[in-house]
Amino acid sequence: QVQLVESGGGLVQPGGSLNLSCAASGRALGDLVMGWFRQAPGKEREFVSAIARSGSSTYYADSVKGRFSASRDNAKNTVYLQMNSLKPEDTAVYYCAASRSQLFPRVRTTSYDYWGQGTQVTVSS
Repeated sequence: QVQLVESGGGLVQPGGSLNLSCAASGRALGDLVMGWFRQAPGKEREFVSAIARSGSSTYYADSVKGRFSASRDNAKNTVYLQMNSLKPEDTAVYYCAASRSQLFPRVRTTSYDYWGQGTQVTVSS
């Protein structure tokens, strides 16, 4: 069993930045493909980013490409999502997720086996 805990969310003005963290326990992070998803009120959960087990490959939704950057530190069992140039439409609860599959990238929610509880990101002036 893998436990995931997100942190780093908050309120930020348009154009600002946030860095989300996701701490994993229960299994070595290097065994897992990691993903970030988000869910805005009244909308379905959507894919944001995925990062391969070694961290050598990343994949992003078109809506965040060039603004968000995923990274991981397997020694610390932590993955990160650096979010720059934030827009009001980025407002959502952000979730990290872990997949036991070796396939990459994984963009569907059903491809992930473990989920965190989420952290709220609000972009507003």
